[in-house]
Amino acid sequence: MSEESQKPTEAAQKFWDAFKACVEENRVPPDRSPFFVKWAQAYVDFLPGKRLRDRSREDIDAFLADLGKRPGIPDWQIRQAEHALKILYEAFLHKYAPAGTTKRAAGTAKKNRIASKAHRASIFRDRVVPGEVERLFSTVIDTLKTEIRSRHYSIRTETTYLDWVRRFIAFHGYVDPRGIDGTVAVKEYLDYLAVEREVAASTQNQALNALVFFYTQALQKPFGEMETFVRAKRPQRLPEVLTRSEVEAVLDQMEGVNSLMAGLMYGGGLRLMECVRLRVKDIDFERFQIMVRDGKGQKDRVTMLPERFAVALKEHLIRVKIIYEKDQANGVPGVYIWPALARKYPKAASEWIWQYVFPAKSLSVDPRSGTVRRHHINESLVQKAVKEAAMRAGISKRVSCHTLRHSFATHLLEAHYDIRTVQELLGHADVSTTMIYTHVLNRPGLSVKSPADF
Repeated sequence: MSEESQKPTEAAQKFWDAFKACVEENRVPPDRSPFFVKWAQAYVDFLPGKRLRDRSREDIDAFLADLGKRPGIPDWQIRQAEHALKILYEAFLHKYAPAGTTKRAAGTAKKNRIASKAHRASIFRDRVVPGEVERLFSTVIDTLKTEIRSRHYSIRTETTYLDWVRRFIAFHGYVDPRGIDGTVAVKEYLDYLAVEREVAASTQNQALNALVFFYTQALQKPFGEMETFVRAKRPQRLPEVLTRSEVEAVLDQMEGVNSLMAGLMYGGGLRLMECVRLRVKDIDFERFQIMVRDGKGQKDRVTMLPERFAVALKEHLIRVKIIYEKDQANGVPGVYIWPALARKYPKAASEWIWQYVFPAKSLSVDPRSGTVRRHHINESLVQKAVKEAAMRAGISKRVSCHTLRHSFATHLLEAHYDIRTVQELLGHADVSTTMIYTHVLNRPGLSVKSPADF
């Protein structure tokens, strides 16, 4: 009986139970994993006379196309089915060995797995396989994590770098990256991203940065100058900017904490995560200043606290302090602070001044330490609120939280503040970055009258 048989036998049940466990290892919540199993079983039924290991990308495409034709199956379910098949081929089939396999059969299976690596990679080359990569290259991955954390990179940078390294390893058929030519391997992957995946230039650069860090810091095998690789074209785009009346219209459509955060992002030129990560000690009400700590590039800077929102912010902090005092009474561990600082000042995490200005409504698990504590608000809630407010206001522009920062800079330049001052408020390392806002001003070029209006 084939391994993928769905007959109600003990062997088949063990196969699907093992696949379900693999799905959950790949960051799929347990309440969703049964649906992934059902999609894989549906794929087995789609071509009953063909073994899973012998199927190709064309078979998968045909199955997904067939799903798209069936009534009552929305697009998100088709994407879920594709996700299930990616896990099936990349993370499960090549490691699954049924119970009772003899040593000789296991050796033959291992040879077959090695021979079919290129085939599996050609089916799904660019898929993250978290659990499998950790098992195959735990030393490499752990070393990469250590190097990232020793430089105090954010959890998002860590997650991004790890994901790119996993994709890179999967692209090369799970070959140990320490045993291949890094220069050639990275060039091949970057070419693949630009030519086949047609990714944006920023995405390709992000992958390059992650792999350079991986080889240079984690593997201690820096590669030299690569031959020219195919670069994704970087479009020259101007930032989306709202007028003053449009900003007011967006803020009028918001309320509560989201409204306050949007006001601070516009009034102080804050990035979204800079606003989300504000601590109580970073707010100076007497000077109407906000100290942005550990901003982009691990740089601190000072920007203004808009007087318009100062009273609302004080009232908000009164409510936050009530939550803080309840947490202290219930023995909730203190807020996250940098490990070195926590060692030097063990009680700092429980002090009021270190608490987040915008805390989450519920406790959560720290992904690094496993400690259950109150973290800052989820940034996606603010992003969604800003987008929905712009829609309700009837603004026909692509509006995001960063649009508020773009509008902050443009409106200051319109008010005739010098560009170096704006550069410092935004935290730009180079004034050329700030210069882009001069291209969206209403002066001087756009003050020319159109000949059609003469």
